[in-house]
Amino acid sequence: MGAAVTVRTGTVDAHHHVWDLSVRDQDWITGPELAPLRRNFTVEDLEPEARAVGVSRTVLVQTVTVAEETPEFLALAEAHHLIGAVVGWTDLTSPDVADELARLRELPGGRYLKGIRHQVQGEPDPEWLLREDVRRGLTAVAEAGLVYDLVVLPHQLPACVRAAEHHPELTFVLDHLGKPPIAAGEFEPWATGIHALAALPNTVCKLSGMVTEADPKGWRVGDLTRYSDTVLEAFGPGRLMFGSDWPVCTLVASYAEVADIAGQLTGKLSESEQEEIFADTATRVYGL
Repeated sequence: MGAAVTVRTGTVDAHHHVWDLSVRDQDWITGPELAPLRRNFTVEDLEPEARAVGVSRTVLVQTVTVAEETPEFLALAEAHHLIGAVVGWTDLTSPDVADELARLRELPGGRYLKGIRHQVQGEPDPEWLLREDVRRGLTAVAEAGLVYDLVVLPHQLPACVRAAEHHPELTFVLDHLGKPPIAAGEFEPWATGIHALAALPNTVCKLSGMVTEADPKGWRVGDLTRYSDTVLEAFGPGRLMFGSDWPVCTLVASYAEVADIAGQLTGKLSESEQEEIFADTATRVYGL
């Protein structure tokens, strides 16, 4: 791809990560395809790239199911003006989850905790979100005034729908469009799941993660259009938000390219609709 840079002042990047391998391993980075990610990625690395395309604030999202990571991320948010919110991890199945959320809010940077996420995509039970202990945890997340990020695969979308129905008081944020099988060119049952989830008013979707679901050896922007158009139709701009998924995106595209692709995929929208996707939705949902 080319190196075109689209600058959209005031953009919010609603999804990125950082990690330091000297602090802990990222055990999901395995195999030769992910080898380029096996190094440190810091806020200092991200900031010049984000600022170059007009990003003013970001949402830092958990990477591993380790309790110590969330306090570290909160401290990073306290130290870096770029980070406006943290989506952390805590054990939803713990009977003490409400107390743990309260403790996190009292830590340095605790005011930046805006959401919780768990790697549901790695759970063998497709209805993990519907377990009684998980539902108690989701209730605690809602009572703490936080949102819940969903990182799931298409076959898990029906459980997401039921979870959102069970918890109308909780906002569910779907990461990476629910990871549609773009490389395989498959559309169903993903599209049906997207429309069912979007039919619930307490759901939001991130326009993120598409480039790494496409064919890494020969994808084009046109390969993504069918999927982005589906979430645009289902959720509408007021419930969509741009996310870079940096540094994972760097496996196939630079930060500037990902921002430019998002601009191309939403180019047919009005300026105010684009403003919702690139700033307003994330600002509202994460209380930036």
